Amino acid sequence: MTELEKALAGEQFDRRAVDVREFQSHVKDLCFDFNNTRPSDPKRAKIVEELVTGYNPYVFIESGFNCVFGKNIHFEGMAMINYGCTFLDSNIITIGKCALIGPGCQIICTNHALDGEERLKGLFNDKPVHIGENAWLGANVTVLPGVTIGKNAVIGAGSVVTKDIPENTIAVGNPCRVLREIEDKDKLLK
Repeated sequence: MTELEKALAGEQFDRRAVDVREFQSHVKDLCFDFNNTRPSDPKRAKIVEELVTGYNPYVFIESGFNCVFGKNIHFEGMAMINYGCTFLDSNIITIGKCALIGPGCQIICTNHALDGEERLKGLFNDKPVHIGENAWLGANVTVLPGVTIGKNAVIGAGSVVTKDIPENTIAVGNPCRVLREIEDKDKLLK
């Protein structure tokens, strides 16, 4: 398995490998092309389709989007990625159906080694991130490596999500903590 194949499978990989660096260069070019086309240009959809996994006509990505590999971003259905988002997808980022990602959000899979010598060797501890179906991340939310945000969860603007957030909850803060459960809408209708 090549280092690039390892990277795109969400496994640990050598970031200095030629195939990895060439692929990342191509992804940077795609992000540049996407961010510098007119919003009405049909070419944008073709760029996103080449860039990510699971693209469909109901994946909406606004300008200012940047990522590392692109293909490690897996869309499970309709999703909205607002302006100025950065996804460091050195592992798999799963975006659930009908997820809403607010402007300026960062989803980070990459984590440098804590030990200084290991860091100098280029060692990383990459972990996947999962954003659940119908989850909503407010503006400028940062999601750190290994986090799962549950179905229907709402993350308040500016939060830094360091741990898993259960489904059907509202969570806010730095570090992000569950504020309360979201009331069952079926109960409200009775």
